[in-house]
Amino acid sequence: MKTSHRNSILFVALILLLAALFVFSGVKILESVLPGREIVATDPQRVKTIIREGKEYFPRQDLTTIMLLGTDGTGELTASNSYNNKASADLVALMIFDESAKEFRVLNLNRDTMMDIPVLGINGKQAGTVYAQLAVSHNYGSGLGDSCENTRKAVSDFLYGLPIDYYFAMNVDGIGILNDGVGGVEVTVEEDFSQVAPELKQGQTMVLTGEQAYAFLRSRMNVGSQLNTSRMARHKQYLEAFVGAFRNALTEDASFFTTLWGELSSRAVTDCNPMVMNQLSTQYKDYTFMGCISPEGENRLGQEFYEFYPDEEALDALILELFYQEKN
Repeated sequence: MKTSHRNSILFVALILLLAALFVFSGVKILESVLPGREIVATDPQRVKTIIREGKEYFPRQDLTTIMLLGTDGTGELTASNSYNNKASADLVALMIFDESAKEFRVLNLNRDTMMDIPVLGINGKQAGTVYAQLAVSHNYGSGLGDSCENTRKAVSDFLYGLPIDYYFAMNVDGIGILNDGVGGVEVTVEEDFSQVAPELKQGQTMVLTGEQAYAFLRSRMNVGSQLNTSRMARHKQYLEAFVGAFRNALTEDASFFTTLWGELSSRAVTDCNPMVMNQLSTQYKDYTFMGCISPEGENRLGQEFYEFYPDEEALDALILELFYQEKN
């Protein structure tokens, strides 16, 4: 199955989850899994000790990993009538909380990454795999929790069976709401947007409105290299600026996120219930944000769309660095 290069969503899911970790709103969250559907989560036992150049490495036990999905769907989240839906996962990232160092970072995976994707059959259970872009993984399932679980399995398998503790997904409608909710986000426009948003002048530093943030973060065609890797660099810049804007807004009004979440909750799905969110916010609210990192690799033009192929040696080294430690 192929997926079009729809304009990528910003780090909406990441932004919202950051907010949830910093302040507990206590409001209702959509059910994460449809009743009656069997979901098989990542099995931690699949993560084994590995050997590289004669050295033995074992999985770190002091990490909590949360998968963040930004889908290109619109409107309130509702289940599709089949085990296929139209919302691709345009943003796939992992928040990795290091409980020893008291810090966290973000591993941002290119939505064009080619990998084996689980395929769900008519009964909602895995019926095989297809080699396709990572974004396609969310198209299997109803578009709610089962689609998120399918993406979680694809990402876990890609990263040597890495356990992923929670997921949080949100669609594209939240871009302007989130941006304006913190009073705008300041960025430097480094690419030529003249063909898609002339008000975003190259070289200018500006505080984005919601509409401008939408263009800055979603545009791909006729901007820069037009590749998703270029757009991901804008996501990184925006995210790091958003964290500061969010903290400023929270300082001025500790209750502002309750209102913000009220506007966004019908467009989000997660397996973090309010009790889990409260626990996470208490445990991680003072951790230092260490920024974003992405696997190295190569963009290649496939039969119809660009595809991203990670550098296997670099990816192996990155997985060891982030999720393993050497056995003494």
